[in-house]
Amino acid sequence: MLKELAPGVRRAAVVHHPDIAANVAFVRAAEVASSTFGVTITSAAVRNAKDIEETITKFAQEPNGGLVVAPAPPTFDNRDLVVALAARFRLPAVYSFRFFVTSGGLASYGYDPKDIWRAAAAYVDRILRGEKPGDLPVQLPAKYQLVINLKTAKALGLTVPQTLQASSDEVIE
Repeated sequence: MLKELAPGVRRAAVVHHPDIAANVAFVRAAEVASSTFGVTITSAAVRNAKDIEETITKFAQEPNGGLVVAPAPPTFDNRDLVVALAARFRLPAVYSFRFFVTSGGLASYGYDPKDIWRAAAAYVDRILRGEKPGDLPVQLPAKYQLVINLKTAKALGLTVPQTLQASSDEVIE
């Protein structure tokens, strides 16, 4: 999605927490896919606001960069900082959750956390009624949502393709 939104991106920093296994797997998957898109991946491990500021500032010193922000507590807790740094350094950025885009981020593609909490509540009910947790199937999100912020795209000098706008669940103008 980053390349579709910003075709000039040649480098992408994957901002992630290095102690979260899913984040590490996310970086590896990005590295594998990167050659398909002509993008060099930089692993941008962060644990706190200081790491976020230093890592993004350093990455932004070279041209043609963009960000992919993996879901992790440091980026959630510091979302305004992440979004502000992306804007300051004119880095197109793709996030995992809508709340980054409503805070001024460019685009997100991910599940709605409320859906996960509803499913968790149903599982708690089943467990309280006597089902064994080990017998319950693992559930993954059933729906993902694409959200695009056209105001941010304009500020970055990007034109969002009509096909991407048409396929998005929400376009913020």
